[in-house]
Amino acid sequence: GWCLNYFFYSFDLKWGADTQNFFFNNFLELSDSPTKFGGIRMPIFTTTLFVWFVCWVICYRDVSHGIEKACLVFMPILFGLTIILVIWTLTLDGAPSSIWERYIKPDFSKIIFWSTEKPFWDIKSWNFNVWTDAFSQIFFTLSLGFGIMITYASYLPEKTDITKNAYLTSFINCIYSLIAGTIVFGTIGFMAKEQGVEFADVIKSGPQLAFVVYPKAISLLPWLKQVFGAMFFLVLVIAGISSGISLIEAFTCALTDKFSWSRKKTVTIVCFLGFLGSILFTTRSGLLLLDIVDHFATNYGLVAGGILECVIVGWILKAKVLRKHVNGTGGVKINIIWDIAVRYITPLVLVVLLFLSIKTDLSRNYGGYDTDSLLIFGINWMLVCMIAAVALTFYPWRPERLERKHRPEEDELLV
Repeated sequence: GWCLNYFFYSFDLKWGADTQNFFFNNFLELSDSPTKFGGIRMPIFTTTLFVWFVCWVICYRDVSHGIEKACLVFMPILFGLTIILVIWTLTLDGAPSSIWERYIKPDFSKIIFWSTEKPFWDIKSWNFNVWTDAFSQIFFTLSLGFGIMITYASYLPEKTDITKNAYLTSFINCIYSLIAGTIVFGTIGFMAKEQGVEFADVIKSGPQLAFVVYPKAISLLPWLKQVFGAMFFLVLVIAGISSGISLIEAFTCALTDKFSWSRKKTVTIVCFLGFLGSILFTTRSGLLLLDIVDHFATNYGLVAGGILECVIVGWILKAKVLRKHVNGTGGVKINIIWDIAVRYITPLVLVVLLFLSIKTDLSRNYGGYDTDSLLIFGINWMLVCMIAAVALTFYPWRPERLERKHRPEEDELLV
């Protein structure tokens, strides 16, 4: 919804010279506390409703005529616009050098997780920040732990090369991320040179990068500012809608599979309830609420879900059995290293991530928010979702799913 608003704002550069003040005070009208809702911001409410409507229209139809058709349109547009923006960015003064120095040129000292000034065995000197950030990012960008991959995989033909599809998905995703990253670092480098300041003084994290720094950089462009701005925010809108479709489909598929509900009715209910929940984020405390929910959902819910998936796949279903099944579906094979990764490496890294998150949050309140806000919108909200998930898990599957005919090689995979 924010991106859609800014797409329209880009036509006349409505954000003006002070993009930070416009974003926080004019656009969000941000309150000073998560519990001070301050009423609904109608521009955000309207665009959020429109986004939910688009997602509902696409998901309402069957997969081949809804999501598949939408992806055939959205993905080429997304990739095409990204390439145009990359080429455009490379023409900006200061962008190429910034991309090389800040983005491509490696600095191996950043990935060593212990201080070179202290002995290796001094655990207090260890710093996992870069590694944990990198693991969180790749975990998030590949949509692992959301159920999206499982849902889309369930629509594949029976004899599909699963391993090849997994490699392609990871490779294409990472290549796109690397290409898109040049736009960010190039534009920030251009902005830093134009203003005569250091790169680090310009770049921001989170929403400020897209809605404060980027509009400022767009305003500094020498020509066709409105076109560049419209293309940039259109890319974000398309990316956001495609992600929304994936999340809705994962949730819908789980419900229709388990309860034998009709697809159209389920999609309608999910989208309607989703929109009602989104209204909270269209209030004047929306950004603060989003920050809290995102922190707890990503650092706890998503990581905990990933650990449980590793336990189920690696230890209960048995990684060896699943690997043999996967290798029997196509030409590309996976070896025993996959078993080790699923059973030991990935869950160990996720446990470390979870431990570090708990340790940090226990030492101080996340984001400086008051304890009540963190309990209500973070911890309690997450616990309610987990209890609901466990309750639904023990609900019996629909009879036709249990009685379905299966191939003999599937016997040892059934639980």
